[in-house]
Amino acid sequence: MERKILLLAGSAGGFSVILNILKALERPVQIPIIVVVHRNPKYASSIEDTLSKALLQKVKTADDKESIADGTIYFAPAGYHLLIEPDYSFSLDISEPVQYSRPSIDVTFESAAEIYKQNCIAILFSGANHDGAQGLLMIKKYGGKTYVQNPLEAEVPIMPQAAIDLNAQDQILSIAEIKDYIMQLT
Repeated sequence: MERKILLLAGSAGGFSVILNILKALERPVQIPIIVVVHRNPKYASSIEDTLSKALLQKVKTADDKESIADGTIYFAPAGYHLLIEPDYSFSLDISEPVQYSRPSIDVTFESAAEIYKQNCIAILFSGANHDGAQGLLMIKKYGGKTYVQNPLEAEVPIMPQAAIDLNAQDQILSIAEIKDYIMQLT
């Protein structure tokens, strides 16, 4: 059986869109979802607990050496790069920030591309830097499906536009189209 994964990532302006999309899910998504957003580790967040109570599926922070389970939504922990290992587990890394960010979207996307290849689906949302563009391009090169939020709808269009400038996306989607697409995965 081929394992699939859905990656949702963004920064400034992307976090609230991702949360709204997840909250709108009518049924649990059967494949694992990994959410990478730029978060400051100095500030505590209870978003995983809040979402877990609001959704019909398990939501948690990814742990080091944890096996990736279908039907679970994982958040990259603040202050760590989140990588995917060949045995379909997570590893956490505290190396230097990439694009001023840790967790870095590029780091997660690139490691997911290498492991999941054509079974990787990634959507890049609003954000204020270029993080995610190179990783999205790598997913596309490995045959995965790549999407970006329409920059015209993005609160901060720099991140999706950077991916478009690299031709890293298969499609540019509106928020409504992204919701519909994720609902099809259920």
